[in-house]
Amino acid sequence: MCDIQLLADEPEYVVAIKAAGVSFHSESGIGFVAQLEQQLDVKLYAVHRLDKVTSGLLILAKSSAAANKLSELFATRAVDKAYLALITDKPKKKQGWIKGDMSKSRRGAYKLLKSTDNPAVTRFYSMSLESGLRACVLKPFTGKTHQLRVALKSLSAPILGDELYGAMPSDRVYLHAYALRFMWQGDSKTYYALPQPMGQFSKLINHVDFAKWQNPWQLEW
Repeated sequence: MCDIQLLADEPEYVVAIKAAGVSFHSESGIGFVAQLEQQLDVKLYAVHRLDKVTSGLLILAKSSAAANKLSELFATRAVDKAYLALITDKPKKKQGWIKGDMSKSRRGAYKLLKSTDNPAVTRFYSMSLESGLRACVLKPFTGKTHQLRVALKSLSAPILGDELYGAMPSDRVYLHAYALRFMWQGDSKTYYALPQPMGQFSKLINHVDFAKWQNPWQLEW
């Protein structure tokens, strides 16, 4: 089992990178949190999570006090998150808002509803790549289960590899938590992590227009 890549080791929290296909919690085998605890020999506290199929940045607190503070930041939407995704179908629109309530569907999936009593809220931009691929950068304003996967499915453009939502098969689900930004004890904290291994993401990262997304906070959200 390879060591988990650590991006930052702060006094009160760590920022680590989860690989695609790794469970957040221990299921049939050791999960991401438990493995990182063993690797660092420290008790860690979850403050947010990623789906098993999703790769990218995760923050874990080193104490219950830090966990409470970080959890509050996530709960009050004080943490900015940006994700990268690949799709093969042309979405119903190239950019904008995706809003709607979510409800459980079949086989563990969810669906987006037209009602907005307690909506999942996402904003996104997209661009065309080579070989019929398209890329999206997405910012979720809420933190609901499968939110981004359902959002793109609602635009008739499920994420590449996300067969649960009707996408064509691939070597992975191409959704990656790319960037995080928040204030911590008066300082602005920003973290970025490119997908590793890149796989099909290389067609986005090496594209000349990726420069526009490299710092997603420069986009108009």
